[in-house]
Amino acid sequence: MTDPAPEKDPLAIGLGALAAGVGLGGATVTMAQGVVSILRERVDPMYYPFVGGDPLLAGLAAGVALAAIFGWRRSRGIDNIWQRGVIAVLAAVGALLVGFLAALAHGLGGVVGLVVWGAASLALGIVGSQWAVKGSGE
Repeated sequence: MTDPAPEKDPLAIGLGALAAGVGLGGATVTMAQGVVSILRERVDPMYYPFVGGDPLLAGLAAGVALAAIFGWRRSRGIDNIWQRGVIAVLAAVGALLVGFLAALAHGLGGVVGLVVWGAASLALGIVGSQWAVKGSGE
């Protein structure tokens, strides 16, 4: 006897994929802000341009790309490609919003606030990813 195929839950897949993209992309943007904050404290402003490229811009681009990729990949249980694309775009926009709110966390708590905000974003991404995988029946 074979077990019937597990039921797919498109709502769980979509919301889980969205949460995974927003959380993991937002954690990446938050980490980039933490790196910039530490560099501002420790590097002389005269030598700051020589430290490397712009780490905030690189982290922002990586966070948006990561959010879109995770939004797309975790929603693969949804058959409609249009809906998967919307989830990926919303995940990228959500990661930007989480990154902007990380600036508020930095203003309130400094680097410790960024660490807490980044850990919360990472936890959201992990839980969302598990939710999407569970909803797809894998």
